Amino acid sequence: MPENKPSTGQKPLLDAARSARENAVAPFSTFRVGAAVRTKSGKIFGGCNVENASYGLTICAERVAIFKALSEGEREFDAVAVVTDADTLTPPCGACRQIIWEFCGDAEIILGNLRGKTETHRMSALFPHPFDASNL
Repeated sequence: MPENKPSTGQKPLLDAARSARENAVAPFSTFRVGAAVRTKSGKIFGGCNVENASYGLTICAERVAIFKALSEGEREFDAVAVVTDADTLTPPCGACRQIIWEFCGDAEIILGNLRGKTETHRMSALFPHPFDASNL
């Protein structure tokens, strides 16, 4: 999808993701990621990546944000933003795509970097053949 300017409604979500990125714990990769999820009622929850010396225990920013919202009782989401400092915008990894699909469905996914570059996608475009409860 082509680069675009964030809409007025996307700006608070991107700002929350940028802010969350500042708290990233990334001593091994030094790749700091911030994410934010917006509920259908407009609440925003941020999260950052947290690395661990046992790499398999590392958790991505997107999952932190979603799990924070879930732990506060939220269940309906409409958008997720992911912000890094990379020139090439960074989409969610496979594990995060599964979690986003499971809890956010076909949400708007906004990718951004610190220089203001953004792209917007639908989750269905990033994860076209998901595994979900309909497969059980």
